[in-house]
Amino acid sequence: MKVNPMLLQNPCAVRTAYPDDLHEILNHAQAQISRDCLQQWRGIAPQPTPIYDLPDAAQRIGVGMISVKDESQRSNLGSFKALGAPIALVRFLMREHPEWEMAAVFTGRYRDALREQTVISATDGNHGRALAAAAQDCGCRCVIVLHAHVSEEREAAISAYGAEIVRITGNYDESVVEAARLAQANGWQVISDTSYDGYEDVPRDVMQGYATIAAEAIEASAASGQAAYTHVLLQGGVGGLAAGVAAYWWEHAGAARPTFIVVEPEQADCLWQSAVHGQASVAQGSVDSIMAGLACGEASPLAWRFLDTSVDAFMTVSDDEAITAMRQLAAGSERDMPVLAGESGVAGLAALNQLAANKQQMAVLGLDEHARVLFISSEGATAPSVYAAAAGETAESVLARQQQWLAGQTA
Repeated sequence: MKVNPMLLQNPCAVRTAYPDDLHEILNHAQAQISRDCLQQWRGIAPQPTPIYDLPDAAQRIGVGMISVKDESQRSNLGSFKALGAPIALVRFLMREHPEWEMAAVFTGRYRDALREQTVISATDGNHGRALAAAAQDCGCRCVIVLHAHVSEEREAAISAYGAEIVRITGNYDESVVEAARLAQANGWQVISDTSYDGYEDVPRDVMQGYATIAAEAIEASAASGQAAYTHVLLQGGVGGLAAGVAAYWWEHAGAARPTFIVVEPEQADCLWQSAVHGQASVAQGSVDSIMAGLACGEASPLAWRFLDTSVDAFMTVSDDEAITAMRQLAAGSERDMPVLAGESGVAGLAALNQLAANKQQMAVLGLDEHARVLFISSEGATAPSVYAAAAGETAESVLARQQQWLAGQTA
C-alpha cells in the first residue's frame, strides 16, 4: 500500500469485465428502469445535466481536458441527491405494493393509501431534502433526523417540503443510528443512502439512481465524437455516489474503464481508511467539514463492495482547498465558464489542484497531456449563506457573471 499525505493508491483495483456478483446488485437494466421512472417525477429536470469543458483549468493542471458535470441543474433541489432518495422511496413502495404503477406513485395517485406510511432518514441536508420532496408528492409522512452540524438554513429547506424534523446533539453517524431506532420503535421505514446489517435494498436503489450521472456522461461523450474520459473524480461520503457511478461505468467499459479517484475531506476519510484496512471502516478525524455532504464518519459496506476493486486511488482535501476550488470555478476565465459549485461539489477540482503540485503523482495516475478528466459538481449553493461566506460572493453574483460570459461567447 503506497501512502503519502494526500494520495493512496489502491492495490486491490482491477481492470476486468464487470464482475457477475456485482452485476446482480447494480446493473444497466435496473439503472434504466430507475432513470425512466425518475423522468416521470416533476422534481427532476427533463434533460441531462450539462457538462462544461474547462480548457484553462486543464492547461493550468497539465492535462488534455477537464470537464465538469453540473448537478446543481438536476432539479430545483440543487443537487444530485434528487436521483437517489426519490427513486429508492418509490422502489420501496413498489415492493410493498407490486400491483401499483411505478410512475403513478410519483404523481400521487396512491396518496390515500399512503396516508399512514411514514418514512425517515438521517441527512446532512441534500438527501433529506430530496426525500422530503418525493414523500410530499407521493403522499407519505416524512421524518428527518438532523445532527448538530446541520445549519438552520438547511433545516428550513427540508421543512419547506413538509418534513418533520428531529434534532440530535451528535454527528451524522449518530443521526443514522437515531433514525434506525425511531423507525424500529414506530414501525417506520428508513430511506437511507448508507447500508448496515440487514439493510441493503434501499441503499442499493439509491446507488442505482445515481448511475444516471454516469449514463448521461457516457452518452454525451459519445455524441460529441470526442475520446472517452480517461479519469473520473468522485466524491466520497459514505460511498454511494462513487459506487453508483463507478459500477455503471465499469459495466459499460469493462477493462477499459476510466481511472477512478475518490476524494474526501481530510477529517472525514472513511473510504481512505476502508482501503487501508481492507473493509468498510470509520474515519480518523473530527468528521465535521465545510463539505457537509461528505462529512461522513463510516463507509457504507454495500458501497464498499464496489469501490474496493474499482477505485484506483483515494485522496483527501482540506476545507481551505475546497474553498479555493469554489472560488476558481466561480471566477471562470477567458475560456472557462463561471460555474456555481457548492462546498461538496468542488472536491474533484480541489484534488486536481493538489495533484498539479506533484508531478510524480500526476505521472503515477496517468494525468498527462492526453488525459481527459471528468469531475462532478454534485451541488450548487444548497445553503446560500454558507456558499456566500466561503466563495466571497453570492450565488446570484456568480450566475450573473456566468450569463455575461455566455453572452460574450455569442457576441
